[in-house]
Amino acid sequence: MDMAEPNNIVRVSGVIKDFSLGKNIVHVLKGIDLEIKTGEYVSIMGPSGSGKTTLFNMIGGLDKPTDGAVFIDEIDISQLDAYELAWLRCRKIGYIFQTFNIIQVMTALENVTLPMTFAGVPDEEAREKGMALLEVVGLEKRFQHRPFELSGGQQQRVAVARSLANDPAIILADEPTGNLDLATGEEIIKLLKMLSREKGVTIISATHDLKMLNVSDRVIWVSDGRVEKIERRDELSISLGQINEKWR
Repeated sequence: MDMAEPNNIVRVSGVIKDFSLGKNIVHVLKGIDLEIKTGEYVSIMGPSGSGKTTLFNMIGGLDKPTDGAVFIDEIDISQLDAYELAWLRCRKIGYIFQTFNIIQVMTALENVTLPMTFAGVPDEEAREKGMALLEVVGLEKRFQHRPFELSGGQQQRVAVARSLANDPAIILADEPTGNLDLATGEEIIKLLKMLSREKGVTIISATHDLKMLNVSDRVIWVSDGRVEKIERRDELSISLGQINEKWR
C-alpha cells in the first residue's frame, strides 16, 4: 500500500502529463514520484523543456495531470472541483512569479491585501496584516507606492509579501529571481530562506538560478520529463563552478 510519511505536505504519485500538438502527442511528464516534507526549501532544477515548470504547475493546482495524482496534505487536488481548488489555492498556497504579476494600478499595500479580500478578511484586519507583511519584506515605508514607482527587486518583495497574505503552508516560486540582477536575486533568495526557517513555510521553487543550491534543503533534478536525481544540499555532487552544460 502506498503510504506517505505523516510530515509530507506534498506527494506526487505516478504523474504523467501529455499535451496535444496538432496531431502529435507530446509526453512532457513521464511518471513522476516525489515527496516534499513540511517546512522544506526545495528547488526543482532542469534545462528548458525538461518538464520542471509543468511539474511546478501540477503541484500548484494550476494544471491537472493526464494520469497519476498530486496530494496536498493527502488531499488529491486533481479530484477537486473548480470551487474547491480555488479555495485550496487561496488559503493553502502562495505564488511568486518571475514577472512579479502584481497589479499595476494598485499600491503595494493593495496588492498584498487582495488575496485577503478574496478570502473574506475584513478590510481593517487585512490592512493591518498587509502592513505587517510589507514590514517583513522591508517595504513598510513604500506601502502607497505603485509598481512603476518601485524597482524590480521591490516589486518582487511585494509579490513575496502577497504570497504570505493568507498564511499559506506552501509557497510556489516560479523563477523568482529570473528578472532580477545578481545582488537583488540574492536578497530574494535569502528572504525566501528566512520565511522557510522562521515561519515553517514549505518553499518549492522551479528555477535555473544556481544560487538556489546554497539555500535549498534538497534539489530535484528534472530531465526529459523524469526526476533524474534528488540530492540534499550536503551531498550535492555538483558545484557552482562545475555546472554541467545540460543544466543551463
